[in-house]
Amino acid sequence: MFENSGKRQVIRMHPNDNVLVALIDLEKDVVVEFENQTYLLLDKVKAKHKFYTSDLNAGAEIIMYGVLIGKVQTKVLKGSLMTTENLKHAAEPYGYRGVAYQWQAPDITKYINTTFNGYYQNDGQVGTANYWLFIPTVFCENRNLDVIKEALHNQLGYAVSDKYLRYTQDLLLAYQKGENLESVNISLAPTSSINRVFKNVDGIKFLNHQGGCGGTRQDATTLSALLASYANHPNVGGITVLSLGCQHLQVQQLIHDIKIQNPLFEKPLFVFEQQESESEEQLIANAIKQTFEGLIQINLKERKPVPLSKLTLGVKCGGSDGFSGVSANPAVGYAADLLVALGGKVLLAEFPELCGVEQNLIDRCVNESIAQKFINLMQSYDELAHKVGSGFYMNPSPGNIKDGLITDAMKSAGAAKKGGTAPVIDVLDYTELATKPGLSLVCTPGNDVEATTGKAAAGATLILFTTGLGTPTGNPVCPVIKVATNSVLAKKMSDIIDIDCGPVISGAKTIEEMGEDILDYCIKAASGLIIPKAVQLNQDDFIPWKRGVSL
Repeated sequence: MFENSGKRQVIRMHPNDNVLVALIDLEKDVVVEFENQTYLLLDKVKAKHKFYTSDLNAGAEIIMYGVLIGKVQTKVLKGSLMTTENLKHAAEPYGYRGVAYQWQAPDITKYINTTFNGYYQNDGQVGTANYWLFIPTVFCENRNLDVIKEALHNQLGYAVSDKYLRYTQDLLLAYQKGENLESVNISLAPTSSINRVFKNVDGIKFLNHQGGCGGTRQDATTLSALLASYANHPNVGGITVLSLGCQHLQVQQLIHDIKIQNPLFEKPLFVFEQQESESEEQLIANAIKQTFEGLIQINLKERKPVPLSKLTLGVKCGGSDGFSGVSANPAVGYAADLLVALGGKVLLAEFPELCGVEQNLIDRCVNESIAQKFINLMQSYDELAHKVGSGFYMNPSPGNIKDGLITDAMKSAGAAKKGGTAPVIDVLDYTELATKPGLSLVCTPGNDVEATTGKAAAGATLILFTTGLGTPTGNPVCPVIKVATNSVLAKKMSDIIDIDCGPVISGAKTIEEMGEDILDYCIKAASGLIIPKAVQLNQDDFIPWKRGVSL
């Protein structure tokens, strides 16, 4: 099923592990030889799945990636398949213990003098893109945003729907002629996005959401902080705000939060309040006209050489599979370590997917205060989930389980690999901005869109998104780069995948080589030399987190 050099059938992720991961489909009764041991398989073990390396009684601990990931529920035999029936989630307790963490930084000689071409903002921040951003203070304005989006995208060259419009037109024509619709094929011709009017404006983005009113005042306060962080984002050149007028989230609060977060804020900012307008038509027309004038203004910006220390990289996984912790996540982790060594910032989030590796992360925190903040956020989050009958242990999705991620601790141990091995320099609550060079932990759900939304709020200017199953997720202001764990997915969903980590599975490349390839891609994407697929497809997903239970 998966490409393999023929040299490796299985892999052990850590010397202390008592399970092996299948790199290819292995049939029942096959004898596997690995590290001077032989294993007679008692079940068929598909690629990505695991089997036990010894006979174990009920209650025995299972170790993978060197940490506890579960306990067996019934007696299992050497060579038998790990399943949800014979293994349940378990994780070690954790706490601060004052470990003096020593980090071995990777060799960065290759990148010492490397730069990317970014956009300098007046406050000193540097963006990897130059976007105009529309922000509604309340869901009532979403409809107006949709009208404006259609007008601006179609006329200024940012639409991606041209080929689908042509396809629908061809279907209509065939129907009117009485022809067979099966004969109509969709054209793969490029869309009008190549004909942009404003060459230095990478996109016009819209933060449609369902908040701003009707919920609690706390929800509106959190939303305001989130929207303010997007207005202040390095990739945003100017902002248009649409407000109804009577909602909880008032324009004054949003502007106050923008200035509190960034006293040096000087971007063009236009505000339109519908209840103060003569008509909806006037509101939309005025918003389009002033935004057009703003686009002329920010189009004057040009990319300039920037040191890699100005790059902020978010790392995320979604639609994970049994290879996520074997190939893509550790390769992304190595790229993250390279960037930290170069003075850049890396953001690791998804707190439900850090369950089971808390102690490792705590031991890497640079001081007790930061470690305690992480502990408090993790415990309060998990307690909230338990109060409604859930918990971090329920995190793996059906797709995760089907492709080999049996427990949350197993999923988390592999997921944490994308954060690399650098010290944890800071821990950030939701909507807090990363200000310190190095690796920061950011409190977000594991939910793909809520997590990427939170990473961009923390200041990520690029997001590396690993996936084993294929996830069409992007972000309005932060380019999202899709990294496949295996070559089958990369070929099958080539329209959404940017980087293939399958060579790690086949043995053609090492984690370090793949990590350098990933950083090289990031440098090109940050310079506008490569446009990630999520950006090309306008996959502008945005879901604010209300601080409720979301795994």
